[in-house]
Amino acid sequence: MNAAQPKSLRTPADLANARLIGRDRLAALQHVAASYAVAITPAVAALIDQTDPHDPIARQFVPDARELQGRSEENPDPIGDSAFSPVEGIVHRYPDRVLLKLVNACAVYCRFCFRREMVGPGRGGLSPKALAAALDYIRTHKQIWEVILTGGDPLVLSARRLKAVTTELAAIEHVKVLRIHTRVPAVSPERVSGALVHALRVNKKASYVVLHANHPRELSKKARAACARLIDAGIPMLAQTVLLRGVNDDAQTLAALMRVLVECRIKPYYLHHADLAPGTAHLRTTIAEGQELMRTLHGRTSGLCQPAYVLDIPGGYGKSPIGPNYLSADGLMVQDFMGRNHGYPPQQ
Repeated sequence: MNAAQPKSLRTPADLANARLIGRDRLAALQHVAASYAVAITPAVAALIDQTDPHDPIARQFVPDARELQGRSEENPDPIGDSAFSPVEGIVHRYPDRVLLKLVNACAVYCRFCFRREMVGPGRGGLSPKALAAALDYIRTHKQIWEVILTGGDPLVLSARRLKAVTTELAAIEHVKVLRIHTRVPAVSPERVSGALVHALRVNKKASYVVLHANHPRELSKKARAACARLIDAGIPMLAQTVLLRGVNDDAQTLAALMRVLVECRIKPYYLHHADLAPGTAHLRTTIAEGQELMRTLHGRTSGLCQPAYVLDIPGGYGKSPIGPNYLSADGLMVQDFMGRNHGYPPQQ
């Protein structure tokens, strides 16, 4: 008889039994878990260094009592999804692309999640009726060139259900690109099966998978193999990272993450400034700190390792690049990666 497979840790008691928290924290974290979902997969639990009280993997997934300390500037919908949701499951913020939020569950629950008020076990996903209405919206809006599958995490769905959705999208002539945002290849790599890869390969469309990864240790041997299965099947991968205090807010860690992604044939895409989600202040850096980190990366790591540092403007106004500027206001001086200023001829 096969031994029982390890299960995800879903309660503070589970975390205590796994020695990821002390039992003295149980009462406080039960209050946190009552508000915000908890899930740590076996793959993630194996990455946590239990001897390090400041472990950067634990900091992302183990709940913290400070999550109940909200601030006035924080918002349950910090990037304004609801203001741009014409039908259930669709967010249409930009003219040529939409989000299709298939499911409200994830394999893991990040403590900084900007949709933390909306995701968790039992939150379900789109009903057949709601999914049909969302697909009809995409069909009737011919300016939609790209559909971004998100949630929650769409790769927690079965390969069969994903294939049904991608087949429907493949039949829409004006949709040319599918983009799938996920953490699954890093946090639950065993889910990236041949059937799942097949579900994401869309006939006559371009498919991209965007991996969310914040620390180089997340790219374990098994995670790299899962990513390779996607890439070797002809699905390009990009990566998005959230800048987090105590996780990746130092130049050495951030550079190591970007390099390991590129080594895995994954192009760093966005470095997100952390959103104003409730109870996440202890994980946010300042924009000035982020800009200084980008300055450090510039010129010291390959151009392949350079993500765009972006801020999702509160209220739903979209992403804006907020990286450092190297050109003077009059356009006559430009700064190199060593901080030295150089003249540039006036433009006619």
